[in-house]
Amino acid sequence: MFEGLFEGFQNVLTLNNLFACFIGCFVGTLVGVLPGLGPVPTMGLLLPFTFMLDPTGAIIMLAGIFYGAMYGGSTTSILLNLPGEAASVVTCLDGHEMAKKGRAGAALAASAIGSWIAGTLGLVGLMFFAVALSKVALLFGPIECFAITVLGIFLLGNLSGNKPSRSFLMVFIGILFGCIGTDKTTGMSRFTFGSADLIGGIDLVPMIMGLFGIADVLMFLENRKENPSLASVKFRDLYPKKEELKRIIKPSLRGTVVGFLIGLLPGPAAVISSFASYKLEKKVSSNPDAFGTGVIEGVAGPESANNGAAVGSMVPLLGLGIPFAPATAVLLSGFMIHGITPGPLFIRDNSLMFWTIIASMYIGNVILVLLNLPLVGLFASVLKIKTRILMPIIVLVCLIGAYGVNNSVFGIFVMVFFGLVGYLFKKVNLDPSPLIVGFILGPMIEIYTRQSLVLTNGSFLPFITKPISGSLFLIALLLSVLTIMRNIAKKRNTPCDKKY
Repeated sequence: MFEGLFEGFQNVLTLNNLFACFIGCFVGTLVGVLPGLGPVPTMGLLLPFTFMLDPTGAIIMLAGIFYGAMYGGSTTSILLNLPGEAASVVTCLDGHEMAKKGRAGAALAASAIGSWIAGTLGLVGLMFFAVALSKVALLFGPIECFAITVLGIFLLGNLSGNKPSRSFLMVFIGILFGCIGTDKTTGMSRFTFGSADLIGGIDLVPMIMGLFGIADVLMFLENRKENPSLASVKFRDLYPKKEELKRIIKPSLRGTVVGFLIGLLPGPAAVISSFASYKLEKKVSSNPDAFGTGVIEGVAGPESANNGAAVGSMVPLLGLGIPFAPATAVLLSGFMIHGITPGPLFIRDNSLMFWTIIASMYIGNVILVLLNLPLVGLFASVLKIKTRILMPIIVLVCLIGAYGVNNSVFGIFVMVFFGLVGYLFKKVNLDPSPLIVGFILGPMIEIYTRQSLVLTNGSFLPFITKPISGSLFLIALLLSVLTIMRNIAKKRNTPCDKKY
C-alpha cells in the first residue's frame, strides 16, 4: 500500500498534474463560495474540456472540484447567512452568529482546519478500508436505506433543540414541498396546479436562499436600522485563539467519522452528515443550549462531516464502480470518457491510477488550506461593509444563484416565495432547518418505500425481521420514547407561571 502511495505521489508531482490539481481545487472553492453553481453542474460543464488533458490530469481536476466545493461552501454561510452549498446550511446556525460577534475570521479558519482534518483522515480510511467498506455498502438495499432514512428524520428533525412538536411540524411541511413535481414511479404530476415549471419539482438552492438570505433582508427592512450585532473585525480576531483551536479538534474528528460512514450510503451524504454531526455535537456538549449562539464546535463539526462524506462517497465509486451521489456520478462519467473503469478490479488492474487519485487528494487538501486560510482576513472584511450596502449585495447574489440553477426566472419566484415563508417563520420564532431535513429526506423515504414493497410483494414484515433495518427501527423507536419521556419530565419540573 505504501509503495503504491509513493508511486502515486511521484505521478502527481509533475507540473501538468499539479496544475490540474490546483485548477480543480480553485474552481471547487469558487463554486462553493458562489451560491447556485454547485459541483455537479460545474463538473458537467467542464467534462468536454478534460479532453485536452491526459486521463490522469482530467480525473485529478474533476475530483478537486468535487471536494474543493465542500471547502468554499461555508464562506457565505458564515459571512452572510447564505449557504453556498446545501451541505453548509447547518454552518449558518453558529457560523453566522460568530460573525455577528466579530469572530468571522475564527469561524472561517475553523471551517478550513476542520475540512483539512476530515479530508486527510478520510483518505486514510479510504486507503485502508476501500475494498472492505465497499462490501459493507452492498448490504444496504432499499429496505435498509428506508430504515436509515426514517432514523435520520428522528435524529435530525429536532436539530435546533426547539419544541419537538414545532420541529416535526417543520419536517412535515418540508416533506410536502418535496412531493411537488413528477412522481418518479408513475410519471404523474403532483401539486403542480397546472404549472409546467413545477413539473420538475422545487430546487433546493432557491429554497435555501429564500429561507435564509431573503428572509434576513426582509427582517432588516422591517427594523430599518444598521444591525448593531455585526461587529467590526480586528486583526487579532481573524484566527482562532489557542483555546478555540483545542475545541476544534474533537468535533473535527467526530465529524470525520460521521461524514465518512454516511458517505458510504446512497443519497445526499454531505447534507445529511453535516446535520448529523451538528446534532451529535449538541448531544456530547456540556452546554448544548449554547449551540445556535455562536460556538466554534457548531462550525468545525458539520464542516468536517461534509468533507468526510465527500471522501467516503469515493469508496463505493472506486471500490464498486457505483456512484451513490450525483457528484460521483459525474465523476464516473469522467472515468468512463477517458477509458477507465472503476470497480472491484480497479485497484488490482489500474493500481497506479488509484494511488495517483489518493495522492492527488492529499495534495489537494493542502492546496485548499493554503488557498483558504490566507484569505480569511479578506473574506472577514466583508463584515466591515455597512448593512444597508451589504443587504442589496446579498439580494444580488441570491438572484444570480436562483436564476443560475436552471437559467430560469421561475427559480427567482421560488426564492421570493420561500423568502416570505422564512420571514414569517422568523416572526413566530421557527427555525427553518428541520424543513430542509424533511425536503431532502422525504422523497428518499417515498422512493425506498416503493422499492422495498416491490421486493417484498407488499409485505411490511421484512422491514422488521431483517437485522440491519430492524435494528435501525428499534433505535428510532427508542429515540421517540426517550424524547416523549424527556418532554414529560420537563413539563413536570417547569413552574406553572413560566412563559413559553
